Amino acid sequence: MNQIDLKNKNAVITGAAQGFGYAIAQRFASSGANLILIDKDESELNKAKEKDEIKKNIIQSYVVDITDFNKIDSTIKSVIETCNQIDIFINNAGIAGPSFKTWEYPGDDWRAVIDIDLNGTFNCCKAVVPWMIKQNYGRIVNIASIAGKEGNPNASAYSAAKAGVIALTKSLGKELAEYNIAVNCVTPAAAKTRIFDQISQEHIDYMLSKIPRKRFVLVNELASMVSWLASEENSFTTGAVFDISGGRATY
Repeated sequence: MNQIDLKNKNAVITGAAQGFGYAIAQRFASSGANLILIDKDESELNKAKEKDEIKKNIIQSYVVDITDFNKIDSTIKSVIETCNQIDIFINNAGIAGPSFKTWEYPGDDWRAVIDIDLNGTFNCCKAVVPWMIKQNYGRIVNIASIAGKEGNPNASAYSAAKAGVIALTKSLGKELAEYNIAVNCVTPAAAKTRIFDQISQEHIDYMLSKIPRKRFVLVNELASMVSWLASEENSFTTGAVFDISGGRATY
């Protein structure tokens, strides 16, 4: 494993208790980062905090619903008061939503996916960016999806939300380009995480069939890419989309 230097960097990760979020926390810990974990699921967050791979690197953890701007804003202020600065912010929290044709998609489910996956990412960026501007340093990585590029059938809410995350990344990256702040996103293929519990086997089979490598991405593969994007070495690239789809992406 290549060693990315994140020593003494304060890294906030949303959706940190499992899946991509936990894998990123694990990789960051091995690189020397100080971890601030955020998750909506208190039970899963408590389990994650006790795991040996990351336990010694955790300096704070919060149970927060990122769809509530006031709550995430107060959380960020609490982190700043304790840690003085936030160097890295990983917008990972998200849900897949159910599998329906667009014209049959339940409105409440549509709004829930957009609210968490897109509005939640916006809320976190809105809360943390002013502090990064003040310190003239920051690395933001948004976890989007190949679905945001290509649009998966029977997943219009998720696809639309992740397309929004890609566009948000591009806009914010340009807005902050005059500072030592990099904003990028990654567009992974699906991974075997608990998000599979939310979608049909038919949809899982469809996603696998579209990947030329004929397997799902591993969470540690995604974490490796995110680690470089979150490091000081990533000093020029911003507002960019990094593909990790096993050959599926066509642009």
